[in-house]
Amino acid sequence: MDLLELRGITKRFGSNTANDHIDFTVREGEIHALFGENGAGKTTLMNILFGLYDADEGEIFFNGKKVNIHSPLDAIELGIGMVHQHFMLVQRMTLLQNLVLGLKPEGYPLYNKKRLLNKFESLAEQYGLAIDLNTPVRQLSVGAQQRGEIMKTLYRNAKLIILDEPTAVLTPQETEDFFAILKSLKSNGHSIILISHKLQELMDNTDRVTVLRDGKVVTTVNTAETTPKELSNYMIGRELSDAPYQRIDLSQEDTLPLLEAEHVTIREKNGLFSLNDISLSLNKGEILGVAGVDGNGQKELAEAITGIRKLTEGRIILEDTDISSLSVRQRFEKGISYVSDDRHADSLIMDADVQDNTILRQYYRSPFSNRGVINREKVVTESNNLIEQYHIKTDSLQSKVRLLSGGNQQKLILGRELSGTPKLVVACQPTRGLDIGATEQMRGYLMDCRNKGNSVLLISTDLDEIIRMADRILVINSGTVMGILKNENPDINLIGRMMAGEKQEESA
Repeated sequence: MDLLELRGITKRFGSNTANDHIDFTVREGEIHALFGENGAGKTTLMNILFGLYDADEGEIFFNGKKVNIHSPLDAIELGIGMVHQHFMLVQRMTLLQNLVLGLKPEGYPLYNKKRLLNKFESLAEQYGLAIDLNTPVRQLSVGAQQRGEIMKTLYRNAKLIILDEPTAVLTPQETEDFFAILKSLKSNGHSIILISHKLQELMDNTDRVTVLRDGKVVTTVNTAETTPKELSNYMIGRELSDAPYQRIDLSQEDTLPLLEAEHVTIREKNGLFSLNDISLSLNKGEILGVAGVDGNGQKELAEAITGIRKLTEGRIILEDTDISSLSVRQRFEKGISYVSDDRHADSLIMDADVQDNTILRQYYRSPFSNRGVINREKVVTESNNLIEQYHIKTDSLQSKVRLLSGGNQQKLILGRELSGTPKLVVACQPTRGLDIGATEQMRGYLMDCRNKGNSVLLISTDLDEIIRMADRILVINSGTVMGILKNENPDINLIGRMMAGEKQEESA
């Protein structure tokens, strides 16, 4: 029996049709994947279902009845919950406080904390949600925060749970635990919509897959009756190559160290170390992968190298020159580019248009500027080149960047950072949120950069990506290097233990 039915859902943003007469059903007690390229309309469709957008056309039926959903509160009251890719938790509050935030539990405002704890502990036991309710959220692992988000939907009696890229920031062990939780939810009668770009996850854990392309439904298939190649063909109209990326072995002279970090330490205002005595070297023509659970110093390391954060101790050496005191712009001019994990905060001006964001790094110098006057003809040419080369979907060069999908925003950033032929690309989560076709392209661009003799510091919580791309793997935990391994038949379990804090004395 269908729990949810969407009929003819259409949503337009100006001249762009994000959802084009979409029909979509979810059965009771199934895990149903929503699969498609960036900009295919997946998130828009789920935002309509959760009441964040109003559809221009179409109808929604839930539990066999036509319903009107104009806000998240409407969705929650019906029994629809959503766990966003970026968690909606207040970091300073405990998980218990977050779970009841905005609600009025029995006895409000003087509710019985012990009774609430017992209720949540019962929920946790029922669904295998190992969790500490009295700990401030900022002290919890990413996996624990995610379990808290799932518990929040269950406490609100969600019958249908929407999960947007739920494993993007989890360790292999946490991912395994996560899908065990999903199967427990399913066995208890809950229905789940899973948005994911990881094909093997869909194949292993879902009942059906609906593929969207250009805002339209291409097909809905039973997972057991399809293959990864077939799904990728539905999604992008071609099969993806599973061949390894071509690596060019450079001469010994070309593989000298490009970058060295010596005893890099950053002490925060609260006295804690975000980076603690980190040393590493990065050779020319090498991809050094940095593996670790999100929030263990990866971003701070990237910002230390690019000049955003000042060091408490240590120094950064680029081609035998100490650059520790140089600004972000000065380091960029010396050949260091940066792809941030937070594109909205660090890499884009959301209310500026595509062409202005294209020259954000180089607007002040030739050929884009002459004595402070912007050469619009050069800007348009550069923007069109990036759009064509990196397959960026946009209505026009004058479109505001906030109107692009997350994946197309990321393509714009990577294209801009690679366009200046940098010596070193610091790439922090460069494919997070990208579909498999775009991910393949982005990884190919980074490998091309490496094969030309340049260097890439690849920071990713996707261990598969690290293993597929890196020449060596550095594992970080709590701002400290746990070890550096050659990427030759790596032991996944060992890397997982290192990510959890097990140090290896010998490094590659």
